[in-house]
Amino acid sequence: MTAAWYRHFGSVEAPGSSPCYAEWTLGIADDPEIIARIDRWPHDKRQPNLLLAAARYLGAVPGPFEQFRDFLNARWDDVSRIVLSRSTQTNEAGRCATLLPSLAAISEAEGKPLALLEVGASAGLVLYPDRYGYEYDDGTTVTRLSPGPDVGAPAGVPILNCATTGPVPLPASLPSVVWRAGIDLNPLDVGDPGDVAWLEALVWPEQEFRRARLQQAVAIARQDPPHLVAGDLNERLLELATQAPDDAALVVFHSAVMGYLTAAGRTEFRRTMQHLAASRGVHWLSNEGHMVIYQEDGSNVVPEIDAQRILGRFLLTHNGSPVAITGPHGQSLEWL
Repeated sequence: MTAAWYRHFGSVEAPGSSPCYAEWTLGIADDPEIIARIDRWPHDKRQPNLLLAAARYLGAVPGPFEQFRDFLNARWDDVSRIVLSRSTQTNEAGRCATLLPSLAAISEAEGKPLALLEVGASAGLVLYPDRYGYEYDDGTTVTRLSPGPDVGAPAGVPILNCATTGPVPLPASLPSVVWRAGIDLNPLDVGDPGDVAWLEALVWPEQEFRRARLQQAVAIARQDPPHLVAGDLNERLLELATQAPDDAALVVFHSAVMGYLTAAGRTEFRRTMQHLAASRGVHWLSNEGHMVIYQEDGSNVVPEIDAQRILGRFLLTHNGSPVAITGPHGQSLEWL
């Protein structure tokens, strides 16, 4: 199973984004010795991104798989220590580009500013869609959106580039956000150099633009740190949602989080969101991979979307209804 996991990552997820990670994970998949070592870790610690980030955190440099294998052999105890003490908490500000049209539409429809609550928030960098710049390219026209002149940071304002397909409802301006909060099992602190170094290690090789963007987003978050609480999302969600201001449109959202929950956990979360929608009119944006299609229990919660269609990408839903197919790092937005 572990070998198949790494082979899928190397043949489906990494190609086109990181040839280095594609080569490394395909090499691991064909290496019984490394697979056996990985299988000694708890199941939730075996994912490719976590091992790769741990190695990069410790200084592994892009290169041939043989070189990487030598690094793993020499530093396995250290890699294991990082893997067991950390988790994959990729905090990709670029995902704001795929969420922004929906967020702006919600704000306009409600006639209110936004209150944002992210589950699985990591360091909370996706809680600042109003602080970033955007460039949407449909192949013919580039639409640019910028934050107000009062937004700035020592590292500059990141520009999020997104290729669009279909009738994406791009807003004329950025929505106003008056409250932002997040939940994570282990929130990362933008003021902690070790946490920021871990976020940088989670950026894939060949994607230095993402690393630069991360540094710019961290600088913005440090000016106005988000309110993050530690805990299980199903245990803390209702409590945190009550803290949002009543005169704002509350949006609960998440990206690449549901795969870490059990089938029962995902069912409980859906019920909580249905309760919040009925009791307060909360909006729910889900930006997830194929786990939103096929659940652990065999059920299919979005039957109108073929899982093959979103292979290697995410499905964005608004209150359970499919809206768009998105690039996992916010690089593309295909409106449905």
